[in-house]
Parts: sequence; C-alpha cells; structure tokens
Amino acid sequence: MDNQNSCDRNIESRSCEEQLSALSPFELKNKLIELAEDEAKASARVYLNAGRGNPNWIASTPRAAFFLLGKFAMPECERVFTDPLGIAGSPLKNGIGERFEKFLADNANEPGAKLLKDTLEYLVKKGADREAVIFEWVDGIIGDHYPTPDRILKFTELLVRDYLAQEMGDNAGDAQTYDLFATEGGTAGMCYAFDSIQANHLIKKGEKMALMVPAFTPYIEIPSLDRFSFDVVNISANKVDRDGYHEWQYPDEEVNKLRDPSIKLLCITNPSNPPSYTLSRHTLDLLIDIVKHDNPNLMIVTDDVYGTFVNDFHSLMYELPHNTMCVYSFSKYFGATGWRLAVIALNQDNVFDKMLSTLPESDKANLNKRYGSLAVEPEKIKFIDRMVADSRLVALNHTAGLSTPQQIQMSLFAAMSLLDTEQKYKAKMQSIIHKRLAALWKNTGFTLLPDPLRAGYYSEIDFMVWAKKFYGDDFANWLVDNYNPLDLVIKLSHNQAVVLLNGDGFDGPAWSVRASLANLDEESYLQIGTAIHTLLEEYHDAYMKSHK
Repeated sequence: MDNQNSCDRNIESRSCEEQLSALSPFELKNKLIELAEDEAKASARVYLNAGRGNPNWIASTPRAAFFLLGKFAMPECERVFTDPLGIAGSPLKNGIGERFEKFLADNANEPGAKLLKDTLEYLVKKGADREAVIFEWVDGIIGDHYPTPDRILKFTELLVRDYLAQEMGDNAGDAQTYDLFATEGGTAGMCYAFDSIQANHLIKKGEKMALMVPAFTPYIEIPSLDRFSFDVVNISANKVDRDGYHEWQYPDEEVNKLRDPSIKLLCITNPSNPPSYTLSRHTLDLLIDIVKHDNPNLMIVTDDVYGTFVNDFHSLMYELPHNTMCVYSFSKYFGATGWRLAVIALNQDNVFDKMLSTLPESDKANLNKRYGSLAVEPEKIKFIDRMVADSRLVALNHTAGLSTPQQIQMSLFAAMSLLDTEQKYKAKMQSIIHKRLAALWKNTGFTLLPDPLRAGYYSEIDFMVWAKKFYGDDFANWLVDNYNPLDLVIKLSHNQAVVLLNGDGFDGPAWSVRASLANLDEESYLQIGTAIHTLLEEYHDAYMKSHK
C-alpha cells in the first residue's frame, strides 16, 4: 500500500512506471484518465480521451426500424388480451402478415419503415415465409420466449450469413455452408471459443498456440491464465521498409513458424488492433500454403470486427474455410458497443469437428459424459453446438442463446448493409475514420505513408522511429537509458490531458502509443497530434540539457 501511495504522489518515477507496466492497458487507462482529468481542471487544456475505441456515431436507421417494429409488436400482444394492471398476452402468428402490411402502409413515412419493408422483401425473395418472418420479429422484439433455436434465430442467421459473405469476402458464394452462434458481443465470443476448444481437449495445458501480434490485449492475457497455460508463440508484425518505417505486416520468417504442426491454434485480429492493418495478399497466400502442406489441422480463430473499415477485405473464414472460426462483432461499425452483438461463424465442414473425431477414446468418453444430458449420441454434437452448451455450463443449455431483442437489432444492422447496394454507409464510415487519422498525424510532424491495407480505426505511433529520424541514434539510446516506455502515456495524460494507450501492452513496439480514431472529432485529433509532437520535443530538450 505504501508503494501504491508513493506512486500516486510521484507517478512519473521510473520505479512506479515499471510497476504500472504490469497492468493491462485497459486497466492502466483508468489511472491515465484520472491524471488527464486533473490536468484539465488545473489548466486551460481540454481533456481528450483517445484510449478506448468506442465510436461516437450510431447507425440510426436500423435503430429507428427496431423501435418502429416495437410499436407494431405491442398492439399485437394487447390484441390477445390486456389487463389494466399492465399485462398483455403473447403475440399470435395467425393473420400477422396482413396486419403488418397495413401497419407499414400507415407508417410509411416513419424513419425505419422502408428498412423493415425492404428487409421483409429480401427474405421473402430468399424463400422465407412472410408470416414466419414477421412473427419471428414480433416475438423476438417482445422477448417473451427463450431464443429458439438457441444458437441463433432462423431469419437472423440468414441475414447475418449474407452480411458476413458480403463484408468478409465470400468470393466462392458458399455463405449457406456456415453455422452461426449469436453471442453477447465479441468478447463473449472469444471467451466461448477458448473455453470450448480447451474443454473439448483440442488443445491442452502446455501445448502450443500462436498469436499474431500486436494483438487485442485479452488474446495475450487469456492463454496465460492458469486454466489454459498455453505455450504461446508470437508471430510479430515487425516488418519495416528500407527507410525504417513500420509496414505493420508479417515477415515470411515469422509466418513460417506456423509450419510447426505442434502449433495447434492460431489467433489473429484482422485488421489488427493496433495498428489497424489487414493482412496482405502475400500473407494470406502464405498461410494457405502452410495449412495445405505443413499444418493441415491448424485451428484458426480470427477476430474481424474492423474488416468493414477496409475495402475489398478478405477474412480467413473464406480464405481457409475448413480451418477458421470467425468472431465478428457489430459494435464498432454500427456504433453499438452497448448492444453487445456478435456472432461466431463456423463452416459446416471444419477442422474443429474433424479433430473431435480423432481424439483418444479416453477423451471421447470424458466428453460423452460432459454432453450426455443433451443427446442420446453426444459424440455427434457439432463443435459449434458444444460452444452453445458450454456457454451455459452445459446443464443450462436449454436457456442458452443471445436475447431475442438483441438478435432482432443485429438482423436489422445486417439488413441495412445488405440493402445498401451502393455501400454509402461504408464509404461514410471509412471517410470519417480517414479524416481523423489525417488530422492526428498532421500536427505530429511525422509522415503517414499511404497504404490501402490500413483500416485506420486505430493508429499506432512508434516514438522510437521518429526519435531516430528527427534527432539521431544517440538521442534514441539516451531515451531508452533514462525513461521507461510507459512514461509516454503518463506524460501525455499528466501534462497534456491526453489519454492514449501504451502500445507495448498489445505486444507492439515498446515505445509506441495507440490512439483510437473512433471517439473524438477532427479538431481533437489535431490537438492530440500537437501534444505528441510537443512531448518528443520535451524529451529532446531534456537530452540537450543533459549534454551541456
């Protein structure tokens, strides 16, 4: 406690920074916010938090459609019966199609009405029964039943499958071969994936997994937990060009580590978080070659939440469909972090099920006992359905599934993008991000090289690159000798009221910082760029004074 109090009084001491370096960036963030808020109160500075990537926009049309649908759904319940105490019945399917058509006609000018109408027609053209769709929507938005099917509602799955195919690069047109599991956000999807992979003996304690870094911090932290204790092999995006600039891509020698068949699992965030770049075509082809020739049973979990911020994005779920499980969240693209909406997508022909069939008999017996309450032949339960059961500790499988109102909102998000044939929404989202990115770098004095593989949702800035370019190797070495890398984000918070996260917390370069481009306006990023440039100058001033 004394050490903690001492650090509170002298946060910028090297010993305190070393203690704080052990924290996750997302836990350290709270201390940085406190410092920045105090600085803003004590000065004329504006508090600017570009730490966490929560967008400051929302997709309004699918939300308007959701609330308009609710206006139809409530009278559908009340027509069954009502009580003055505020009680109504459950909606009934009979005649619901005709009533819905009248409702849409009466409310044709309401925001969201066109999306509801066009989404219904989209599903009907796909072969769906009109009344079945409307009833799923009404019953779902009311939320009066457990999700059925528990994995995902029927028409929600159809819409989200098509959405993923459109946005994740399904060039083969095989969207219907994927099963989806709706989850409480991408973080829940990550937890379910790790839980079930281990619970089903597909990777055991001490066995090797690979992680493509820099990476979203939980992917770094989860494998080291005692219950997993995986032997993690890092695949580092440490490729630089001839001028010393980061390309944020993976050298062949790093990717080729995956040729080792003892590496059973690969986790990747694509585009990366940070530094927000998608895999190059060369790396995709190299991964395909590795799986084809050296590691055919490699299980891949790809987190593609930022894929929509890159044109012509290609997810590994379609490049290596047999090997890849995709976790996709709707949170960032649609401004919906509070909704907790995501899906796990798995091809019906997949390596996870294949590896289940090749387990030792003792492991199979153990799993038959684990899932024995769910089926007469538990060995035939697919891996994705095991994830559903595991999400409720198996025994509560009958209550599994994402809440039905959440699924209805998710389906409307997906439908909006499917019906936006000119992709105007995507163009706008990308424009917002790219303008903010340009604003951030404009005042740093640094050079942002053009790159079509950059998503730009985050920007990772390596101070060491610019320290060397501006002031030379001697200054860079002095910086390393005299400061802890965490000093960067502490000084930005303490002296400039700016919150960024430390890049080394994501297994990025030690002297890098991560800025989110999602949650502030352009003017704010100009100010952050100025603060970054000022900090580098302050370090150089200190260096010059020390060498007098």
